[in-house]
Amino acid sequence: MRETACGTGADGCRGSSWRGTTVVAVRDEQGRVAIGSDGQVTHGAVVMKATASKVRKLFHDQVLAGFAGSTADAFSLFELFEGQLEKYQGQLARAAVELAKKWRTDRYLRRLEAFLLVADPKELLVLSGAGDVLAPDEPWAAIGSGAPYALAALRALATHSGLPARERVAESLKIAASICIYTNDRIQVLEL
Repeated sequence: MRETACGTGADGCRGSSWRGTTVVAVRDEQGRVAIGSDGQVTHGAVVMKATASKVRKLFHDQVLAGFAGSTADAFSLFELFEGQLEKYQGQLARAAVELAKKWRTDRYLRRLEAFLLVADPKELLVLSGAGDVLAPDEPWAAIGSGAPYALAALRALATHSGLPARERVAESLKIAASICIYTNDRIQVLEL
């Protein structure tokens, strides 16, 4: 598979020349959940922006969400996802499934090139334009070009440290930034 802004070349992200980012979410043993991302936006071989905000709180600050892929597409998806959260009164899984259905079947939405990582204190999900709503086996997930590096770091941190969610997110992003050329060290972390 070829590498894209979303990290995989899946149908939900068809390989535009906009590349980069790493988004990480972790739920820890104390019931805290954190999400974070780097700030780099790259077009071809040029860093266009180093301080982009790719994570946010949704639904009355009860849900965390982050994106990898086209920024404009992600903002559209954030808005649609928040609408689903309102409709289903904050039920994360139900809102995610409904968004994924629309994203996969709607002619306009199918063209959106992004992945979403969403979480609340009980659930963590990855959404794609291919209709995927994935709940990872572990209490962490990552999307974007630096995702494999961040996931490896998260596995090591979970095994060998007692760090809280916020610090695990930050450390895994720092490690990804030291390896992935599409990820920088301008890290933003949000927590519930």
